[in-house]
Amino acid sequence: MNTDTLKEKFAAKAVGIKAQFQDIKTNYSEVNLGEYNIGQVIGGMRGMIGLLYETSALDPEEGIRFRGYSIPELREKLPKIPGGTEPLPEGIFYLMLMDELPTEEDAIMVNTEWKKRSNVPNYVFTMLDELPRQTHPMTQFSMAITAMQNESVFAKAYRDGVSKSEYWEYMYEDVMNLIGRLPRIAAYIYRRTYKNDVHIEPLPNLDWAGNFAHMLGFDDENFKKLMRLYLTIHVDHEGGNVSAHATRLIGSALSDAYLCFASAMNGLAGPLHGLANQEVIRWILKMKEELGDKVLDKTAIEGYIHKTLDEGRVVPGYGHAVLRKTDPRFTAQREFALRYMPDDELIRIVGLLYELVPKVLTETGKVKNPWPNVDAHSGALLVHFGLTEYDFYTVLFGVSRSLGVLSSLIWDRYLALPIERPKSVTLKFLQQKVANLAPKPASAAVED
Repeated sequence: MNTDTLKEKFAAKAVGIKAQFQDIKTNYSEVNLGEYNIGQVIGGMRGMIGLLYETSALDPEEGIRFRGYSIPELREKLPKIPGGTEPLPEGIFYLMLMDELPTEEDAIMVNTEWKKRSNVPNYVFTMLDELPRQTHPMTQFSMAITAMQNESVFAKAYRDGVSKSEYWEYMYEDVMNLIGRLPRIAAYIYRRTYKNDVHIEPLPNLDWAGNFAHMLGFDDENFKKLMRLYLTIHVDHEGGNVSAHATRLIGSALSDAYLCFASAMNGLAGPLHGLANQEVIRWILKMKEELGDKVLDKTAIEGYIHKTLDEGRVVPGYGHAVLRKTDPRFTAQREFALRYMPDDELIRIVGLLYELVPKVLTETGKVKNPWPNVDAHSGALLVHFGLTEYDFYTVLFGVSRSLGVLSSLIWDRYLALPIERPKSVTLKFLQQKVANLAPKPASAAVED
């Protein structure tokens, strides 16, 4: 690495400041700053109520609810294709936007609108074709969304001086246009990157998720069922997660839906957010590779879990910033797996991990939530059907997440929510607050 004097000076200066920061974090996290404490300020604003977000709410014990409905309730109550077993994403979008359960006709209406708006401008494909083929699919996805900003009717209306009371109408148009186009864009990226640029045209008679599966190149009816479930359960997860909050934050500056959603996807691509789904399956396959011919029974798997932790790494797919129980999204996928592929080897391993990881993590005494999150299962399901290009998994997540964060964005503009501008403070400010106090260590007030 090249010598960089500025970098060296920064490192020398920063080490002392980090020690001061660590002292505050360790010894004064419980010090109140009003309705919240220092631990929350330096711990990612954990638990601080600071957002209005209507479409979903996350309870640490009950899990996610969409407009008050749990995932099991939605799997039962949302419309399905004739004879289908899994809910249509069109239905959950209608629920989040309208705050009422949709009828079958409502879901068809949403699907019809998305089909009418699904034509992707050719320049988007031209731009993607200029990128190196090895460009990460999430980078391609974000760039394609940003490129389509040229199509924003909200941005045009704002330039033309539309009344504030009408902002939501143009945001609605952007949102519906964007959602209608996302499956085609995602499928194009998949086929371009992994299938030698051999593309598949959409079929007009299919639902949104079924058509997405078809354009990806998977016409197995059970894969279409999986896509309906997957694209329903990943839609939203309260307003404070990175992708939802990024949408809200960028939108608060009156940016259009394309810029907002591109920012959300850049956040979703992070290893601590949506990228985790591909990390899980890579970890499982690495375990199989390292253990070789050894039978992957409970003893072998538990040993590998300990090895992972002893090396200072985490077991991907376990733990959650808010949840304190098994993620209901994991449970939904587990039920799907046991119904359609109970004898699959990866599904068997995921089941053993579900038995063993929480036990091992609990024994360490270092985690508040040892239970699996949504990412612990999705990769094994996709591999079963032959979608083994792990870097693409987060794009699937992103297509789903559009339904929640963008329906919420319409409400943001209808309610005329203001620009976000929370107050920030310096480390010196915090030091002054604790200058005359005795240390009062927090019992994990700041959670990793």
